[in-house]
Amino acid sequence: MKLTKMQIEKAVCPKDQRSMKLFDGGGLYLEVKLSGSKNWYHKYYRPSDKTKENRLPLGSYPLVSLNEARLKHSESRAMLSKGIDPSEHKKAIKESRLDGLQNTFELIAREWFALNNKSWKPSHGDRIIRRLEQNIFPFIGKMPIKEIKTPKLVEVIKKMEARGVLETAHRALQNCAQIFKYAIITERAEINVAQNIKGFLPPAKENHLAAIIEPAKVAPLLRMIDSYKGYPSTSCALKLMPLVFVRTEDMRTAKWKDIDFKSAEWKFVVGKSSEPFIVPLSKQAIAILKEIHPYTSDKMYVFASDASKSGYISENAMLGALRRLGVTKEEMSVHGFRAMARTILHEHIGIDPYAIEHQLAHRVPDALGAAYNRTKFLDQRKKMMQVWADYLDELRATK
Repeated sequence: MKLTKMQIEKAVCPKDQRSMKLFDGGGLYLEVKLSGSKNWYHKYYRPSDKTKENRLPLGSYPLVSLNEARLKHSESRAMLSKGIDPSEHKKAIKESRLDGLQNTFELIAREWFALNNKSWKPSHGDRIIRRLEQNIFPFIGKMPIKEIKTPKLVEVIKKMEARGVLETAHRALQNCAQIFKYAIITERAEINVAQNIKGFLPPAKENHLAAIIEPAKVAPLLRMIDSYKGYPSTSCALKLMPLVFVRTEDMRTAKWKDIDFKSAEWKFVVGKSSEPFIVPLSKQAIAILKEIHPYTSDKMYVFASDASKSGYISENAMLGALRRLGVTKEEMSVHGFRAMARTILHEHIGIDPYAIEHQLAHRVPDALGAAYNRTKFLDQRKKMMQVWADYLDELRATK
């Protein structure tokens, strides 16, 4: 006989019992405890072993009404008819949800970031995590990584394209591909969604940074730089930049331990390629390093800054100095010193292009396909760097 709502509400467990059961049929029953609590259960035999009895909790009364209990009971019996154990099914769903909470895109991304950030320069790591926090996490960060499908990631990346930051969109997509790859390796994802959609973004426009490459215009620029009276670290970094023409990040993060005054060499690991590199130091470059030495020799970084969390001058320090000197963005960028050296060394001084490219820390394979190494053309580069410094002095003296 089926239960009624009135029976359920009036049901009270006898005082001499811990609980009593009211059956509704088909294994559905309400357990009434001495404490007064009433809970629904479905009693059944496991599909894998018909001799083992099990029960599935369906909720408490009155939160789960009689009709709702019957509906849940019906769903449970339907699973049994297909050979599915409803208790195991419920457990699997719970574990799946927990797995999703533990394996969201953001949690895995931060795990990937922490693992790789140790080998990155601080500024590089800062850019990556800021890019993810601003453009990716707000939209898919809380999603389980397995649930992120192609259309969703395309939608997120397209938001950046619509804002006009196409290069950032390309870099963000690259980071996402690296994170999905890490998730696959750690067995928390099966498909690299980001890798699958590479190519849907239009190519980023090549950004040609301004550079002065005419000797006649270099002379006044050098004199302007010499006249700069700002912060010592910024002033000396800007003076040294034309003489060594390294990448801006490598200049900013130069360490005293890497400077060898005796051999007149600066040995460090290039930030962009993570490869060891040697910059021969001309007499003029050594003089500038000795100029900044009294200010920062007790610090790790040559161009140290107490105002920066990183411990060295900011990304815009040298650029800001150029602008304060009146050099416009259309005329010259800090990166432009590399183009200046490449062009003038080859076209006006006649230096071997291979030596120049090696000094720029570019990967230049030789005729046999061998990759660049840090000592390639070193003797030639040492002579070249002194010739270049002397040439700049001549230009500086030209009126």
